[in-house]
Amino acid sequence: MTTKSDYLLRLKVISLGNVTVGKSCLIKRYCEKRFVSKYMATIGIDYGVTRLRVRNYDIRMNIFDFSGHPLFYEVRNEFYRDVQGILLVFDLSNRRSFDTLDYWLCEMKKELNLNNGQKSPVIIFVVGNKNDLKRVIDENEAKLWANVRGYQYFETSAATGAGVQELFDNLFSALIDTNENGGVPPASNQPNVNFTIEQVEAINRLRNNKDNFERLGLRHNCTKEDVLTAYKRLAKLLHPDKSDAPGSEDAFKLLLNAKTELLNRFEK
Repeated sequence: MTTKSDYLLRLKVISLGNVTVGKSCLIKRYCEKRFVSKYMATIGIDYGVTRLRVRNYDIRMNIFDFSGHPLFYEVRNEFYRDVQGILLVFDLSNRRSFDTLDYWLCEMKKELNLNNGQKSPVIIFVVGNKNDLKRVIDENEAKLWANVRGYQYFETSAATGAGVQELFDNLFSALIDTNENGGVPPASNQPNVNFTIEQVEAINRLRNNKDNFERLGLRHNCTKEDVLTAYKRLAKLLHPDKSDAPGSEDAFKLLLNAKTELLNRFEK
């Protein structure tokens, strides 16, 4: 990145995510102010460029849309170099696209040579696209997933344009802040969280599973003692007096109900 005295920023942004989540459509919606309804799979790398002026900076943004197909990994890995911003995109109407975000994080960290626990110098935004469709991913669940990993979360619709301008405005602002901070993302750009990944995963498991054994992480042939042990462990994680994670109170109620129902089975 250049310094502020140059008043010119050349930015490289990439988008990651499964096929059909709408990465190319997001780029076209922002760069070309249009939506392409007919799906055309990205072959290798798609590319968009735009110029704009933000906070006395003339910005030239190059944004690369990576194909989500595994066949194009050898193409993708050549474009991670010198990236400043990453949009990690999933489809709010497709559970699998959300569940595979961890895969994309692993690939990203590998290509950026980030060790476990090492903070990234790159601005990373998690984006839930297609919020105009019937969603299967709750906003709170997605926001928790992003925030606990230190990423900001946004929702968009490439079809209607909802949230797209806000997403890119925040991205450019964060990139400028990083530039002015010597290439290090300021703490003000990081979400303030007081909960752990373990708490978030426990909340999501209780909320998303209908089977009470699965809610407690147990097999159907478990013992009464197994139920009590699992309950005590989760209760320590999720009791509203101990957990600040959004959704803890509702998850704790589900935990109580699950424990009661399972223990009643052993009494019969």
